[in-house]
Amino acid sequence: MTEPATPGQIVISGSIATDHLMTFPGLISDQLLPDQLTKVSLSFLVDGLKIRRGGVGANIALGLGRLGLRPLLVGAAGADHGEYDDWLRANGVDTRGVLTVPGQYTARFLCTTDRAQNQIASFHPGAMSRAADISLPEVLGRTGPARLVLIGADDPAAMLRRTAECRVAGLPFAADPSQQLARLTGDQVRTLVDGARWLFSNAYERSLLLERTGLTGAELLARVGTWFTTLGADGVLIERQGEPPIEVRPPRELRRADPTGVGDAFRAGVLAGEVWGLPLPVAARVGCLLATLALESVGTQEYVYRPEDFLRRLAEAYGGETAELVRPHVAAKTGGRSSVVGDSMAG
Repeated sequence: MTEPATPGQIVISGSIATDHLMTFPGLISDQLLPDQLTKVSLSFLVDGLKIRRGGVGANIALGLGRLGLRPLLVGAAGADHGEYDDWLRANGVDTRGVLTVPGQYTARFLCTTDRAQNQIASFHPGAMSRAADISLPEVLGRTGPARLVLIGADDPAAMLRRTAECRVAGLPFAADPSQQLARLTGDQVRTLVDGARWLFSNAYERSLLLERTGLTGAELLARVGTWFTTLGADGVLIERQGEPPIEVRPPRELRRADPTGVGDAFRAGVLAGEVWGLPLPVAARVGCLLATLALESVGTQEYVYRPEDFLRRLAEAYGGETAELVRPHVAAKTGGRSSVVGDSMAG
C-alpha cells in the first residue's frame, strides 16, 4: 500500500519549457561512422517541426490536472510565458509558484526522433536558470501546505535548494533528477536522493544513478522509500527494501506516435494514485495507462483524457477490479468530463 494519506497539495518542482520536436525518416545510428566517432558532425533533413508546450515540471503537473487534481507548479519561465500559463491554469494547474523572469525566454527543448524512436536532443535553460531564486516556504505560505514535493529536472541549484527546503521543513519528497544526471556530481546526486520517499528513473538513468553515486542497487534502495524504474515497452519495476519487486506491464498502445513526455505522464498517474490512496501496483497501472495515452500523441501535453475511456482501457489491460478501484476517484474529480484537448502552439 501507499503511505497513509496526508493533507495538502502535490507540489511539482521542475522545468517549464517549449519543445521543438522534429522527425527523421531514417535511423540516426546509420549516420554514425565507427571510425569517426571522435569527430561527429551530423546534419539531418527532418520531415517536420512541431512546437509544443513541455518541460518535465509542467508536463507532470498538467497530467495531474487532467486527472482532476490541482497540483502546484514551482518553476521559472520567461516573459513569453503568458499563453502557456493560461493553458496550464485551464488544465487545472495552480501556477502561483511560477516565477516569471523579465528579459528571458522560457527554456527550449530541441529533439529529433528517428523511425525507431531513437532521439537526439538538446536543452537551452533560458529563464530556468533563475529557478533557484524561488523559495518553496514562501510559495507554500501563500498557497497552503504540501503533502509531497516531486523534485524534477530543473536548474541544478534549484533542485538542491528544493531538496534542502523539504528536509528542513520535514516535507516528504520524490527525487526525479532524470535529464540532469549527466550534469550532476556524485555528491550532488546522493544529496538529491537520500531520504526520498520515492525515486524515479528510467533504465538508463538507473545505471547512471549507480555510476554517479558509486552505490549498488541495494545500497541506493536502502536510502529511499520506493524506487520506480520505467522500462519502456516492458512497463515499470517497483522496488521497496525488504519486499519482492513488482513488475507492471503497460497496456497495449493503439499507435506509437512520440515517446517524448511518456515518463512524465507515468509520474503524474502514480502521484494521482498516491493522493487517491491506491495500492502501489494500481497507482502504477494508472501511470502506465496515462503514459500510453501520451505515447499515442505527438507532443508531451497533446493527449486527450476521457474518464470513461480511461476506465474502459484500465479494465481491458488490468481487469475490472483495477478499474473499479479507480472509478470513484475519477468520477468525483472530473465529473465524467473530457480533459481540455491539446493543440500545438505552432507548426
